[in-house]
Amino acid sequence: MSDLKAQLTQEMKACMKAGDKKRLGVIRSMLAAIKQVEVDSQKHLSDDDIIAVLDKQVKQRRDSIEQYENAGRPELAEQERYEMEVIQEFLPQPLSEAEIDAMIEAAIAETGASGMQGMGQVMGVLKPKMQGRADMAEVSKKVKAKLAG
Repeated sequence: MSDLKAQLTQEMKACMKAGDKKRLGVIRSMLAAIKQVEVDSQKHLSDDDIIAVLDKQVKQRRDSIEQYENAGRPELAEQERYEMEVIQEFLPQPLSEAEIDAMIEAAIAETGASGMQGMGQVMGVLKPKMQGRADMAEVSKKVKAKLAG
């Protein structure tokens, strides 16, 4: 079992003992998503694979928050925000804006990309390094702006 999965399992047990039903639900949904991917791929996931699954869950929460706020449902958006915060506790420390900018510059230099046709190459270099540590949609916008400018 990976370290991250073991950490989630320990957290689930702690929530059960403490009677923290709200947090317990989020932890269980994270473990269920990991289990689903393991069953689908028929392999045990590494910590990096689990980070990718959790990153996807954060992205889903972000999308849901936006939809709930647009629909005038602040109580549902608040629940999604809470879930997103709990999930982010198990992800690596987020990158700062300066770190993201430096990594983008390095990736552009490494790939020799110039213009929009190099976008895929640059993102291919950045994604494994930034997975779970930065909002890839925002990174994509920054790369696009650098390559277009």
